[in-house]
Amino acid sequence: MKIIDLSLPIDELAFEVHKVDIERVTHKAGVGKFNRVIMGKTLWGKIKYIFGQRIIKSTDLPDEEFLSLEIVHAPVHIGTHLDYSFHYGSKSEGRASKTADEIPLEYCYQNGVKLEFTHKKPNEVIKADDIEAALKKINYQLKPLDIVLLHTGADKLYGGPKYFADYPGVDPSAIDYLLERGIKIFGVDTMGIDRPYRFMLKEFLETKDVRKFYPAHFYGRKKEFIHIERLTNLENLPDFGFKVLCFPIRIKNTGAAWARVVAFLD
Repeated sequence: MKIIDLSLPIDELAFEVHKVDIERVTHKAGVGKFNRVIMGKTLWGKIKYIFGQRIIKSTDLPDEEFLSLEIVHAPVHIGTHLDYSFHYGSKSEGRASKTADEIPLEYCYQNGVKLEFTHKKPNEVIKADDIEAALKKINYQLKPLDIVLLHTGADKLYGGPKYFADYPGVDPSAIDYLLERGIKIFGVDTMGIDRPYRFMLKEFLETKDVRKFYPAHFYGRKKEFIHIERLTNLENLPDFGFKVLCFPIRIKNTGAAWARVVAFLD
């Protein structure tokens, strides 16, 4: 069995719209961190720390090192992640939206299908008839719970500003097409399922037509669906005949959750 990693990292050095920071406490600095945290739990401990007392010293430890510690400060939409209905709005299908920790895990390990859309240009959208044509091209009929991956190739722009500006979006008609066939999760190798901000926001401000602004995301208020954003390496997958695993990290009451998405090939 071959495992293909379909996930992008959380990387504080990559270009991002939202601030990402990873505080990295080294093995050497970990000794000081331990003393500050443990002694800081009581007033008397804080006083003793200020006057130079320590519970442990680096010389007490093997190699004079403690443990490393990384503290990640990042939105749940950084790195490869799953979005659920709470992200799209407070209600979906007329009831309270569900959060990412409520995603049914049985949806997250299913047969995968890859559809090619590398011909789509930035500002274009993938519509229902595009999905149908891509399925006909690979002679595949969707089955309920298939995880459908839309390959645009935009992941190769990750790390720079173009990643946020040059990719096609997904039209609500395409989402409807998938939902009508029992699909619960679909994924994209772009940073989002709507068109880039530079097109979408410009058109909305010019026309004030709300249908121009986040139509795919807002469609999640009408129909409940889950999607994966920021996939990568889809070019290494066959059209079908593989499994996808996309279990979300269990974070309470969020609209999205990070996931290590992988594909299993026989």
